Amino acid sequence: MAIPVIDLAELHGDKRSKTMTSLHEACEKWGFFQVDNHGVDKKLMEKVKEMVNGYYDENLKEKFYESEMTKSLNKNEKISDMDWESTFFIWHRPNSNINQIPNITKQLCETMEEYIAQLIKLAETLSELICENLGLDHNHIKQTFCGTKGPSIGTKVAIYPQCPNPDLVRGLREHTDAGGIILLLQDDQVPGLEFLKDGQWFRIPPSKNNTIFVNTGDQIEVISNGKYKSVLHRVMAEKQGNRLSIATFYNPGSDAVISPAPELLYPGNYQFGDYLKLYSTTKFLEKGPR
Repeated sequence: MAIPVIDLAELHGDKRSKTMTSLHEACEKWGFFQVDNHGVDKKLMEKVKEMVNGYYDENLKEKFYESEMTKSLNKNEKISDMDWESTFFIWHRPNSNINQIPNITKQLCETMEEYIAQLIKLAETLSELICENLGLDHNHIKQTFCGTKGPSIGTKVAIYPQCPNPDLVRGLREHTDAGGIILLLQDDQVPGLEFLKDGQWFRIPPSKNNTIFVNTGDQIEVISNGKYKSVLHRVMAEKQGNRLSIATFYNPGSDAVISPAPELLYPGNYQFGDYLKLYSTTKFLEKGPR
């Protein structure tokens, strides 16, 4: 199966309707997709990846391989309560903590902020398109996420280091994402990411040409009243090379109040007699549409 690819350039021509349908099906049936022609500067994306890899090599790599987890793995001990990842988290909005990260350079701070500014625009565009497909006001998600201080924007920077015994540990254990829209800038060489689809684990290949991988989190499932699902995913440890993952979360503010959109609370109410009339003609058909 091929992962859905949404070409945002096709929203501005006679392919708009087809593209919107593809986005709807990706959100409803997959919970994840790739975005091309997304408007984020690809040279900037390359710069972000290069600088993050350099930061890992200089500040995190040695410490990671000296950790107790690594020592346990070298003894062939299975690890079930920790993840094979070297990671740090950057908050961008409403308040930034990037300058508090140990040994981070001014250049990396400035590069990341430039990248995030472009990524927020993409997240807002996707939120508007999702709303359009759900029949909601195009600002519904943005307004819901705002709270009193605006949405929460953060980035999990992770390296999944080369692993000597990948059968004994997960890169990252199975989970769904708590937030809203997740935009992933991932490795273009090393695989490892897997999503659960139709009861089977679906392996996500590395991203070529700096396409952005997107998945929807728990809050989109709530707002859509379950129409768009938040999907289980995991990262497998790999024996060949380090995998880079830069996942940016477009999330509600901490005091944002989340609920299903009123327009999507269906059915609202009806008379039982009317239901029986419908039932009499559809009794032996599938229940869902009725």
